Formats: sequence, C-alpha cells, structure tokens
Amino acid sequence: MKSCWIFCGAPSDNFKVYPPENAYIIAADSGYSVLKKIGLTPNILLGDFDSLNEEVNDDCIIITSPAEKDDTDTMLAVKIALEKGFTDITLASSIGGRLDHTYANIQTLAYIAEFGANGCMMGENDIVYLLNEGEYSFDKIEGMYFSIFSYSQNVTVTTTGTKYNLFNYCLSNKFPLGVSNEIIENVCNLTVKDGQILVIFSKM
Repeated sequence: MKSCWIFCGAPSDNFKVYPPENAYIIAADSGYSVLKKIGLTPNILLGDFDSLNEEVNDDCIIITSPAEKDDTDTMLAVKIALEKGFTDITLASSIGGRLDHTYANIQTLAYIAEFGANGCMMGENDIVYLLNEGEYSFDKIEGMYFSIFSYSQNVTVTTTGTKYNLFNYCLSNKFPLGVSNEIIENVCNLTVKDGQILVIFSKM
C-alpha cells in the first residue's frame, strides 16, 4: 500500500510521530515547521503561506496556492496525494488548535474515503479514522479510549473485543452512545454497514 503523510499545522509542542521510512511527505503550509522540529524534509511544500513564519529551504518542491480559494491547504495536499495514486493517507498534526480546522480535516477524511483510500488523522493525544462500509480490526492501544460515532445520519455497527460491545446496532449522529469505550482484548473487530463511522482513539 502506497503511503503518503501530510503534515498539517495544528499547534503542537510534542508531536513526534514519524512516518514510515518510504512514505511520501507533503507539508501543508505551517506543517513545514512541524517537520523541521522532528528533523524531516518534505517532498512537497504547498500552501498560501499565511501561517508559515520561518525560512524555507530549497530542498523540496514548492507549490504556492492563492490565499482566496475553496480548498484548504490540507485538501490541496490530499488531492495531490490521490493524483499520485496513494491509497493510504495520514494527516499528521491535524488535530487541535482551531476547532473549525479540526472539523475541516475530518471532512477531508470523508473526501479521502469517497475515493476509496484509507485516511487517518493524528494529533498529540488522538487518532481519528473515517470508515466506509466494511470489516475492520484495531489493535488495543494502552491508555487510550476507543470511541465510535456515526458520521452519516445512521450507521449499523457490530463490535467485538470492547468493554461495551454492540451487535447490529444502529448508531445515530444525534446521540453519542459510542463515546469512551475501551478495547479490552488484544484486537477489536468492527463491522460497518449502511453508512460511515468515525473511530477516535483518545488518551485517557
């Protein structure tokens, strides 16, 4: 599976998650600063550069976008990743700071899912997935809650391996029944039908 990591600019003092060695890296505007902190250079740097306040080296491809546009810098990066054929896309340092930016990134996950690719958001304390219909498995992560929410109006889910399992349960996007669950076995199996679901790991 071809992997692309897009580094975003959510405020972060301790984000030190490293992409796989062979991952293609795109910096979306101030995501370049996050990369510099962990000593990495992107393949591409793009954005309108309204939030990047440091000198940029000439060791990567630089794409300048207009300040007034419909796409966020992160969405532009995702479109490039999809055009290049990447099927596994991680939005790193994409959670925190402005709530509207975080929610925009969640909607960007939905865009990734629409094109049949796997998407993930990562922040200092959270990991987010948006999933289409299908069967999935998640390893237990010590010290993290496991929450599921309906992203579509309704979605039918079955879980095993959690503290509170569900069987063909219809989750609604109007009631947060799936918050603050825990994976208590080594693996949680999740089946999604008739909609889309958000899976969120959050530190306890």
